[in-house]
Amino acid sequence: MKKNLFLSVILIFVLAAALMGCGNSEKTSGEKESTKKNENYSGKASGPLTINPKIPDLEVQDKGPNGEKAVSAKSLQLTEEELQKIKDGKYKAAIVMHYSGTDYMKAAVGAMKDTFKRMGIEVIAVTDAQFKAEKQVNDIETVLAKKPDIMISVPVDAVSTAPAYKKAVAQGVKLVFMDGAAKGLKPGKDYISIVSGDNYGNGALAADIMAEKLGGKGKVGIIYHDVNFFVTKNRSDAFEARIKEKYPNIKIVAKDGITDPNKGEEVASAMLTRNPGIDGIFAPWDVPAEGVMSAIRNAGKEKDVIVTTVDLGTNVAISIASDGIVKGLGAQLPYDQGVAQAILAGYALLGKEAPAYVASPAIKVTKDNVLDSWKLIYGTEAPSTVKNAMK
Repeated sequence: MKKNLFLSVILIFVLAAALMGCGNSEKTSGEKESTKKNENYSGKASGPLTINPKIPDLEVQDKGPNGEKAVSAKSLQLTEEELQKIKDGKYKAAIVMHYSGTDYMKAAVGAMKDTFKRMGIEVIAVTDAQFKAEKQVNDIETVLAKKPDIMISVPVDAVSTAPAYKKAVAQGVKLVFMDGAAKGLKPGKDYISIVSGDNYGNGALAADIMAEKLGGKGKVGIIYHDVNFFVTKNRSDAFEARIKEKYPNIKIVAKDGITDPNKGEEVASAMLTRNPGIDGIFAPWDVPAEGVMSAIRNAGKEKDVIVTTVDLGTNVAISIASDGIVKGLGAQLPYDQGVAQAILAGYALLGKEAPAYVASPAIKVTKDNVLDSWKLIYGTEAPSTVKNAMK
């Protein structure tokens, strides 16, 4: 009986030790996962807050909406002491987006949330205007009732949304803009800063890739964003300028605008019909580019017409990896741009001087580097669908 009791006690200790071991193992795994996430937006779990230091030091061609020279996002930093001051303030932030749902927007908003969490700032609202100016105005007014200290936002239309942003300024909200500012608002007075990618550089890269894949000659079309949206205009302007400046044997034979990103297929179909000998089409970002791809497939011209664009989304990445219709693109760094926006909000709360226009460099993405680029851009491995397309 004593022997059985002794064995039972030993067994209990063994099981307890095993369970404790499992618990420690799970905790260690969780800690590693958490640290990895923190590395995406601070370089480490503690210490100064910066964007990813592994981002290459490339020249930024873009200028701000008022002609401001871009300052590199890599120059931004909050020290541990500054972070503690921000935490002590118990501030609230609202994220008011133009639209959401793309890989780019998920990364940018995720970065803001991650970074605000480290800064001890509560995110009280995340809105999606669905690319409708009137909805964004309503979103801003609804958010202002919650009394945020900070607002990060992308104006759908710089003019029609301006009065709503001015209400935010009058309420004492610290504004950080993403990609472009509302009309009539001044940096350093009405808003803190604008953060963007190098949109001019990205448009130029899309032109270089187009020219390379066409062997320096051919006919191309441009689909541009026909709204008052600073960054997408920069992309199409840069694509057109680069083609005209560097590639005299490439002719731009068509230019058509879209106001709805989901109209890419419709506009591209009409362009293909009017210009049967066209060799390539530029789209301003990946969502309309997907529509252009569909139009090319429907016309049976997969082997005849190529596409370049801006922003690395899953579907265009699959096309690049599989030698499909999209041959390459210029990419922004949405995660790190989101981090930069949160850092600049911290500058405002501390009364720290901020540059008027901040940009991250343009990243050239082709089949040769699409998997590595995904990891740099999003801080994670490329989806299996993209990896499988490489095979």
